[in-house]
Amino acid sequence: MEVENRYVAVRHHVERYPSEEDFEVKAAAVGWTPGSGEVLVKNLYLSIDPYQLNRMKRHSASHHSVEVIVPGERISAYGAGEVVASACAQYKEGDVVVGVLAWEDYTMFRPDATTLIGKVDDASSSGFPMSYHIGVLGTSGMTAYGGFYEVCKPQRGEKVFVSAASGSVGSLVGQFAKLAGCYVVGCASTQAKVDLLKDKLGFDDAFNYKEEPDLKSALKKYFPDGIDIYFENVGGEMLEAVLANMNAYGRVAVCGAIAEYTDRGRRAAPDLLEVIYKRITLRGFFAFDFVTKFQEYVEIIGDLITEGKLQVVEDISDGLESVPSAFIALFRGENVGKKLVKLA
Repeated sequence: MEVENRYVAVRHHVERYPSEEDFEVKAAAVGWTPGSGEVLVKNLYLSIDPYQLNRMKRHSASHHSVEVIVPGERISAYGAGEVVASACAQYKEGDVVVGVLAWEDYTMFRPDATTLIGKVDDASSSGFPMSYHIGVLGTSGMTAYGGFYEVCKPQRGEKVFVSAASGSVGSLVGQFAKLAGCYVVGCASTQAKVDLLKDKLGFDDAFNYKEEPDLKSALKKYFPDGIDIYFENVGGEMLEAVLANMNAYGRVAVCGAIAEYTDRGRRAAPDLLEVIYKRITLRGFFAFDFVTKFQEYVEIIGDLITEGKLQVVEDISDGLESVPSAFIALFRGENVGKKLVKLA
C-alpha cells in the first residue's frame, strides 16, 4: 500500500516572527507493507502550539528537552487520526489514535517503548469529539491541570492571575482556579477575549493588557491585596509586573513566554530582591512532566466537561495548507482557545 503524503516543513531556521514564506508544503510517497510491523495513520486533527517556534530556531534552550526541527523535514506534532493499515496486533484498522504524529496527511510509525501514540478506547474519554483529545483531553489539559494543581498548589481563597488567559492553556487554568475556590483575573489582547473570559469562562475579572500603559499599576488595581499564584504564559515585562505585586510565598508556574519567543530583546529582567524577600517560587515545567498522571487527569477533566463545569473553546482551521497561517496566528494573538487544523 502506497499513499502520497503531503507535509509541512520550514525552509530554514526561524529566529523571529514566523511568516508564510518560512514554510512550504512538500510531498513524498509513503509505503506500507503487511510484514513491516508498522502502523499507518490518516491524520484528522493537528495541534498548533507556540513552542514549535523554539524547535525551529538554530539554537534554543528548548532543544535540551525537544528535538530541533530540521529545515525541509517533516515536523512532529501532537495530533489525532485513524489507523488505515496496521502490521501490529496492538492496533487495528479503524482505531482512533492520539499522540505525537506530525504536520502531515499520513504518519507511519513502528510501535515500541518510546512511542507516544495511544488509542482512544477508554470509556471515560471516547465519547468526546476527536478534537478534544489533542486539546482539553490532551496536552493542553495536561499542562493546565498539572501546572495549576501540581505546581501552584492552590488553596481556597487565594488570588490567581493568568496571562494569555484566552489561549488553550490559560482558558482552562482560569476555570480550574474558580473550581478550586480562588479569585482569578486574566489578561488578553482584545475586548472580545476579555468578554469571553468574564461572560463564558467565569473569571472574576479580566483586562486588555494592550490598553494598560503601566502593567504594575494595572495589576495593583485588580489585586489590591496582592497575587498569590501567577500562571505565566507571556514573559517579558508581564513577569516583572507580576513579581512586584506578588505576596509572600507566592508561586509562579512558568508554562510559556510567548513574548520572548519572537523578540530576544524582550527578555524578562525580574527584580530578584522581590523573589528573595517575598520567598517567591518560580518553577518551569511542560506537559510531559505529568505524563504518568495523564489518565487520571483525563478522567477528572472529562467528568468536569460532562457535568458542565468546564467550558471548551476551540479555534479550528481547515486543510493542511492552513497550518502555516494557523501557526502564525498564535503570535499575532488571533486565536481564541485551542488552535487546531482539521484535515478531513
